[in-house]
This record gives sequence, structure tokens and C-alpha cells, in this order.
Amino acid sequence: MGCVLSLPAMVRERRKLKRLGKRVVFTNGTFDILHRGHVTYLQAARRLGDVLVVGLNTDDSIRRIKGPQRPINPNRDRAGVLAALGCVDYVVFFGDDTPARLIQALLPDVLVKGADWKKGAIVGGDVVEANGGNVRRIRLVQGRSTTNVIQRILDVYCPSQSEPSRRR
Repeated sequence: MGCVLSLPAMVRERRKLKRLGKRVVFTNGTFDILHRGHVTYLQAARRLGDVLVVGLNTDDSIRRIKGPQRPINPNRDRAGVLAALGCVDYVVFFGDDTPARLIQALLPDVLVKGADWKKGAIVGGDVVEANGGNVRRIRLVQGRSTTNVIQRILDVYCPSQSEPSRRR
């Protein structure tokens, strides 16, 4: 079971892991309403190294990026669920719109994003590669997203609020 650390604590832990020769993998996201796509992605990321660190957007940063209705689940809940997954070793919050400062502070050996990201557009990729690490893209599970889960809930429980074209 993983743990949720502050950035300073995670930086100290990263130094220790480096001394031990552990290959640290980093990914980030909102991970709101965890679903099979998230779990499959995180398991694949973990297989790329010895330790998986997940950078988790704070509620405020999610609202700035995705709008006032998100996240559905607050910081503490999202972090607790992620940390309970066997493939996640550490969770650390970041409040910026991107994880650039977090990646710069941790300098992971492997930076992972979904295959929907173009390699050159992956925030922090240049920093990781300049420090001897690599950037990997993982194929996503088709049709699995938090947005789809939310839409399905609306379709089933609030059909009058669903878009007619999205009803199942």
C-alpha cells in the first residue's frame, strides 16, 4: 500500500530511492472516479520501474482545468484510493496546472503519460530526458474515462438532464 507525501517529504524519499538504485516512474493526473482504465494504466506504468509515484492534481487545479463541476471526489478521497492500489507507491499533490515543478523536483527515471499525448507535448519530458531518464506513452483502455462514467450516470439516473444524442 502506498502513502501520500508532501512534496518536501517526497523529495527526501526520492533521494533515498536514488541512493538505493531504485528506478522511479512518475505519472500524473486527476484520477477522479477511479475506473478500469486508470487501474490498467497505473499497473502498466508501475511495470516500467521499481517505484511508482503519482502526481495528483489538487481540487483547485482541477477546477481551473476542467471547470467548476469537477472534481467529483475531493483531494483526500482521490489520494486515499490511489494509495490503496498495490501498483502505487507514493502519491504527491501538485496545485499548478501542470506537474512541471514537481517533475523538476523529483527527476524521475521514467515519465509516463497516456498514448493520447504526443511525446513532444508531455510536460517535463525534456527535463527527464536531459537528466538521463526516458519518456514513455501507454495505450489507454478504449472508452474508459471519468467523463464517460459521469455521462453514463447522468444517462441512467437523470435522463432529462442528458444530451439526447448521448442517451443509451
